[in-house]
Amino acid sequence: MSCDDGHCITCGDDGTPMTVLRLRGDQGLCEDGSGAHHTIELALVEAGVGDRVLVHAGVALVTL
Repeated sequence: MSCDDGHCITCGDDGTPMTVLRLRGDQGLCEDGSGAHHTIELALVEAGVGDRVLVHAGVALVTL
């Protein structure tokens, strides 16, 4: 799977780069480019506070 260009290869939707603000188990509080906060599933990636992840459908797919 390649999401480097910001597109999901499965459905064609855009991924959203977000910054991890806080971790709680396999979930994290993340901030998007407009400053909005979202709870994101992080189980598929190794990410820590301050890392940027590409998010699609509430799931972080890759660490940027």
